Amino acid sequence: MLKKYLKVILFIAFFLMVDYIIAQGRGWHGRPDAPGPPPPPGLPIDGGIFGLLAVALAYGVKKINDKFKK
Repeated sequence: MLKKYLKVILFIAFFLMVDYIIAQGRGWHGRPDAPGPPPPPGLPIDGGIFGLLAVALAYGVKKINDKFKK
């Protein structure tokens, strides 16, 4: 019975908290005159993806060779 009440109370608390969270100002930290956060950096992912594909291909070839050696 306590779990049921706890779930209801937590649901209502989170439901009421949404209004507070959305009501923040346009700027950073709720101040309308503050600039927004900086844009995320452009991270190059092409080298990492090709490296991951090469390792996956090598692992697959090794597994196939191990399977046929038995």
